[in-house]
Amino acid sequence: MQLSVREVSRLLKVPENTVCQWVADGTLPALRVNSRYYFSRAELLEWATRRRIEIVPDIFRSTQEGAPEEPRVSEALSPDGVFYDVPGTDRESALREVVACMPVADPGDRELMLELMLAREKHASTAVGNGIAIPHPRAPVVLPIDVPTITLCFLRQPVLFGPVGSEPIHTLFAVQSPSVRAHLQLLSRLAFMLRDPSFRALIERRAPASEIIADAERLDAALV
Repeated sequence: MQLSVREVSRLLKVPENTVCQWVADGTLPALRVNSRYYFSRAELLEWATRRRIEIVPDIFRSTQEGAPEEPRVSEALSPDGVFYDVPGTDRESALREVVACMPVADPGDRELMLELMLAREKHASTAVGNGIAIPHPRAPVVLPIDVPTITLCFLRQPVLFGPVGSEPIHTLFAVQSPSVRAHLQLLSRLAFMLRDPSFRALIERRAPASEIIADAERLDAALV
C-alpha cells in the first residue's frame, strides 16, 4: 500500500505543505495519480535515512490481532551472516559478491536478485549515508524462505555506488524476507538503528559479529 501526503506528514512529523514542497523540489520521490501524490514506504525510509530525518519507528508495525510478530534485526542477522573483506572493485562486482554471500538456495533466484539490485541502483542509489548502502530491488522480492535474514558485508575496499564525487560505499546490508511486510519492517528497524551513534560506531570499526548483534538486540528492545 502506498502512503498519502497526510500519512507521510505524520510519519516525518512535518507539515503537509513541507512534504509537497519536497516533492515539488524533486528531492522526495513520489508517484502522481489524478493530482494526488503517493509514496513508496521503502523509498521513504531510504530518503529519510540518507537525510538523517527522524521517522516514526513503528511505520510498518501491525496492530491487527493475530498478526505475525514483527521481525527483529538481531534475529535476522546471525554470526554466519556477517562477512568481512568482501571483494569488489565497482558497484556491479561488489553486489555480485554480496548476493553470493546471501543464503539463497536457488541459483536462479540469486541471479534474479542481482539483476533486480543492479536495476534499482541504476534508478537511484540505495546508499543511506556514512558509507553504508542497503541494496534491494525497488519493489520487495518475496522468497520461499521461513524467516527473514540480513546479510552484512564489509567490503575490502570502498566502491562508488552513485555518480563520481559521491561518498564511496564500504558496508552493505542485504535483506531477504518471506513477505513484503516483513521486508519493510526490517528496513524500518534497520533505518532506525543506523541513526544510533553506538551502532554506527560498531559498523564503522567493523566490530565482531557478536558485538554488532548484541547492540542490535539493545535497539530491538527499544522498539518493542
